[in-house]
Amino acid sequence: MVKVREIVVPGELIDAPGLKPGRGVEVVGGKMYSLYLGIKTTRGGYVNVVPLKGKYMPRRGDKVIGKIVDIGPNYWVVDINAPYFAPLHVNDVPWKVEFGDTPRYLGLGDTILAKVSNISEVKQIWITLKEPGLRRLEGGHIFTLSPTKVPRAIGKGGSMISMLKEYTGCRIYVGQNGVVWIDGSPEGIMLVVKALRLIEKEAHTLGLTERVKELLEGESKR
Repeated sequence: MVKVREIVVPGELIDAPGLKPGRGVEVVGGKMYSLYLGIKTTRGGYVNVVPLKGKYMPRRGDKVIGKIVDIGPNYWVVDINAPYFAPLHVNDVPWKVEFGDTPRYLGLGDTILAKVSNISEVKQIWITLKEPGLRRLEGGHIFTLSPTKVPRAIGKGGSMISMLKEYTGCRIYVGQNGVVWIDGSPEGIMLVVKALRLIEKEAHTLGLTERVKELLEGESKR
């Protein structure tokens, strides 16, 4: 029988003696209450509530995977699975781009691994490619899961992703926005997608790592 982690509802009193309020928790009258329908977790002396569902809300420093959806003379518009598109200015790419020459470097439909560099008071999102490892992602397959399930897909210390890479031989990047880029053999990609669907479906349960491993081992023996 699958064991479910402790799920709380909005407004529910959270009993966590000795812990500080973290994300998804508010304090009223010295007591802690949940802000969401989600999973109660504790880490580093804090109690958090991770929503079971929700849209990606960007934060500065997030690594995201996005798609070019429009091009201007000195910028690109990128869909990062957020409520608003994010502009990528020519000053935030590692190339010297002349005015009007943007399509030569990134075209419509291209996929990039970027970083959220700034968010204004009116929720304008800016991203950058000017850091090591950030770049255009060639080929591969895109899978999108709920942003709230990203921590489970990555695993503690990257353990879940490392396991997926080991069993499938695929290269995998997971954006904090819930977009996953997978590159490898067709069989490997299909197996990663199958595992990610299991993770998304059962992210709120205990023993998930063991079940994903069983899936990978079972499929690998076929």
